[in-house]
Amino acid sequence: MNKNELKSILPHREPMLLLDEAEKVEEEAVGRYTVKGDEFFLQGHFPGNPIVPGVILCEILAQSVCVLLQDKMEDDPGIVPMYTGMNNVKFRSSAKPGDTIVTRCTITRSKHPFYFAKGKAFVGDAVCAEADFSFVLAGER
Repeated sequence: MNKNELKSILPHREPMLLLDEAEKVEEEAVGRYTVKGDEFFLQGHFPGNPIVPGVILCEILAQSVCVLLQDKMEDDPGIVPMYTGMNNVKFRSSAKPGDTIVTRCTITRSKHPFYFAKGKAFVGDAVCAEADFSFVLAGER
């Protein structure tokens, strides 16, 4: 899915749409985002050494997993995925301008409308972040 296709399943818009593309590969969501260097979240984080904040890495993971929830949302166009929690979050290495962040996420269990997932964000072979997280499908777009 390209950015325009992602907008059909995510409520996010620029500057908070943090995926360039994503796809479902079997039971895994794989997302990609290339850090350009001019993003709002790099301003002041940190001067002279810009690093993608951990909370942004978590948001990129969350947006990626929504690809796996797409079929659950198609029946009701008013449904929106909402983050409900994060556990076991670990930050292992940094992502900087010029890096491409690749996410790999899976759904670990579900009890509609709640979905639980785990994911990792990579730059090259290095894990930047990993987390367990949960969502609810609710609300209006």
